[in-house]
Amino acid sequence: MRISVEISYYPLNQEFIPPIKDFIGRVKKYPELVVKTNTMSTQVFGEYTAVMNALTVEIGKSFELPSSVFVMKIINADLEK
Repeated sequence: MRISVEISYYPLNQEFIPPIKDFIGRVKKYPELVVKTNTMSTQVFGEYTAVMNALTVEIGKSFELPSSVFVMKIINADLEK
């Protein structure tokens, strides 16, 4: 099953842009995912297991920073197409 995930990441510190760019860059390294960004969120498209496995790893790395917040919407359809 293909899914779409919309993610907003809020590192709660004064230097918030570098962690956001780092997260997006890491997610973009997964060749099986399609990643699109805009000023409000990042959209990730792909097979359910691949998307969720990648996000589990990369959100876990981002949580190594103190006070990181993620807001996600997960849709069981590929809205990229």
